[in-house]
Amino acid sequence: MFSLLRVVKFALQDIVRNFSLSFMTVLILILMLLSVNTLVIIRVLTNEASESVKKQIDVSIYFDHTADDKKITEVKEYISLFPEVLDSTFLTKEEVLVQFKEQHKDNTEIIASLDELGDNPLGATLIVRTREPSDYKKIIEALRVPEYENIIEAKTFGDTEKAIERIDIITKNVEKFGLGLSLLFALIAFLIIFNTIRVAIYTERVEISIKKLVGATNWFIRGPYLVEAFIFTVVSVVITAGIVIFSLSYLDSYTAVVFQRSNILSEYFHLHQWLLIGAESTIVLILTSFSSLLAMGRHLKV
Repeated sequence: MFSLLRVVKFALQDIVRNFSLSFMTVLILILMLLSVNTLVIIRVLTNEASESVKKQIDVSIYFDHTADDKKITEVKEYISLFPEVLDSTFLTKEEVLVQFKEQHKDNTEIIASLDELGDNPLGATLIVRTREPSDYKKIIEALRVPEYENIIEAKTFGDTEKAIERIDIITKNVEKFGLGLSLLFALIAFLIIFNTIRVAIYTERVEISIKKLVGATNWFIRGPYLVEAFIFTVVSVVITAGIVIFSLSYLDSYTAVVFQRSNILSEYFHLHQWLLIGAESTIVLILTSFSSLLAMGRHLKV
């Protein structure tokens, strides 16, 4: 215990003695953590945007106006059996006609044409939403059977298919970009911390030699640098958490306008705060400890 306290004392003395180097190390770690949290924020917003678009995408199945009610019911029950189907909305011929008239109420020619026809020329409509956009193709393919060809007039999926494909491509590209950027920041942080520790060791080479002459063990010499790595980790994570919490309250006011939902980012970070803090602390501690040990292994003759 006495040796441990001495190691902590030497670590604190080294931090104060090399305050500028310690400050730069913590600053780099904070910038790295802020970059990682920025990527998390981008991922959350991308997912929110993707889900928002997905909710607006559906496939509409238009039945022929002469279709038998029994056949329409059969199609409805058949569609409901698919586990991919989230929900479906059925509009009768009369409801479709009312909606059509409402949409074209300013076009007197269309309304007049409907009045002249007398009978309702529109068929029933089934609007289907699936859990994932990729599931729409399966629903469309399932309806391409001979027994349903005469009663189904059209299926509006062609326009939404391209939108779905774009969402998938954008999501995958953002994930690849985020992973690459995270690795780049980790590499930069590793190089800077490695060189910072190496400079600190070089400036204290005489003191290290004296410690060795009086019988200091290898781990007693390495101890202060590992304690410094732990202190740097704690300080950088705490400061970063404070900056992130402050920034989220500012960003939420803008995201609420775009997504029509308040506190999107704050809620996500609140639900995952311990997971994020634990993961970031572990990553930074491993990074600082590994770079410190590597620097000492190369430049300490112990």
